[in-house]
Amino acid sequence: MNSKLILGIAKSLLLARWRQTLVAAVGVTFSIAMFITLLSFMNGLNDMLDGLILNRTPHVRLYNEIKPSENQPVNMSSEYRGSYNFIKSVKSGISRKELYDSGPIMQAVKADERVLGVAPKLTAQVFFNEGTIEITGVINGIDVEEESRLFNFQDYVTTGSAIDAKNVSNSIILGKGLADILVADIGDVVQVTTAQGERFSLKVVGYFQSGIQEIDKVQSYASIGTTQKLLGQPANYITDIQIKLTDLAMAPVVAKEYAQLFGADAEDIQTANAQFETGSNIRSLISYAVGVTLLIVAGFGIFNILNMMIYEKMDSIAILKATGFSGRDVNRIFLVIALSIGFFGGLLGLLIGFGFSVIIDNIPFDTAALPTVKTYPINYSPVFYFIGGFFSLITTYFAGYFPARKASKVDPVEIIRGK
Repeated sequence: MNSKLILGIAKSLLLARWRQTLVAAVGVTFSIAMFITLLSFMNGLNDMLDGLILNRTPHVRLYNEIKPSENQPVNMSSEYRGSYNFIKSVKSGISRKELYDSGPIMQAVKADERVLGVAPKLTAQVFFNEGTIEITGVINGIDVEEESRLFNFQDYVTTGSAIDAKNVSNSIILGKGLADILVADIGDVVQVTTAQGERFSLKVVGYFQSGIQEIDKVQSYASIGTTQKLLGQPANYITDIQIKLTDLAMAPVVAKEYAQLFGADAEDIQTANAQFETGSNIRSLISYAVGVTLLIVAGFGIFNILNMMIYEKMDSIAILKATGFSGRDVNRIFLVIALSIGFFGGLLGLLIGFGFSVIIDNIPFDTAALPTVKTYPINYSPVFYFIGGFFSLITTYFAGYFPARKASKVDPVEIIRGK
């Protein structure tokens, strides 16, 4: 049968019951709009929460882990060779936190095409002296420029300038929580005692705020040179080499390769932050589940409306079949009706969902815990819009398929005889 004629008949049936058509289209529109808004907001939230940690975490970290020696004396004894030896109270072997040949290692890593950049780091356990009270803290010695380039360090320095930690000698950037405890303003001098008992005076040049309060009460940052001076170590003393790759997915493979190549311990970002990835996946799964549920509910609404339309249009269907329309033609008519509702309702839903996302994205979100976030987070990934449009057509297709199949099997003789 002529496709143009079928489209014309489908249009007439849609307009004849325009209120029911409008209700079905509104159901699809609302479902798609909420689907887009929910996924955009939830994934934006995932990106923000993961970014608080993952943006500050190297893809691969090289370090020396303090651990017991793998070769215990009893295992090397010929008398107990081939036996299972159970050893209690095993102590750490003779090892150092320092990475051996850190300079050549960093040069070799920088030459790797898979590596985006390298940032050295060392940590110092210290006590901040507040009168007679000693407050436990950690000073991270960093290369400020590389840390800012690779891990957005400057974005988390809420007061002062990150580069001052390098340009001002004997300076420190305090975690905001720690600064509040010490009541230390910019320009003040804080007293620090190292684990070796040495006492130093450091000038506060900024506040650091990660968004996690417990970290900000402990962590602070200084230049590598200042931290080496605190520890009484030479200029080549480095405990960590932080590596950022061009492709995050390569981190586990690169970590294993570097561990064997350089004889150091290596930790990849997937292993270090597995809990964050799990949380993100669960939140995304919940979002998709709720969105798909909305679409399925809208599909049942279309199914009921088309069923009622077929019941009310039995005479019209009988006349169509009596005048030469086949069951397949009738099937196509009602599928066109269902897909038209899905297409136009879904398209409007995508536009409204985008509008809701823009509105949410412009709502101020000011909190002291998240200094880098100014508005509610939204992810505008085109994938969400593709999935929403695809599901609107699939849902309405199946919602119309069974009523259309029922209409195609109507016997015009029985309908006319009943009349």
